[in-house]
Amino acid sequence: MSDFKKPGEKANYSGQYEIVGPRGGRTPHGERTVVKNEPLPPTPDKGLKYKLVDKTKHKNK
Repeated sequence: MSDFKKPGEKANYSGQYEIVGPRGGRTPHGERTVVKNEPLPPTPDKGLKYKLVDKTKHKNK
């Protein structure tokens, strides 16, 4: 299983997804907030991917 997601794939978790290069390196494009089961938005450049860096934390009710 890959840690990286392509634009348009559904997010497995809600949280902050960092835009990374084709081999997983950091880029100057920052992060995007995505809700679980929503598609990841398009990236600014071709060949970039997403990596979950901060999963949303939920309080127990």
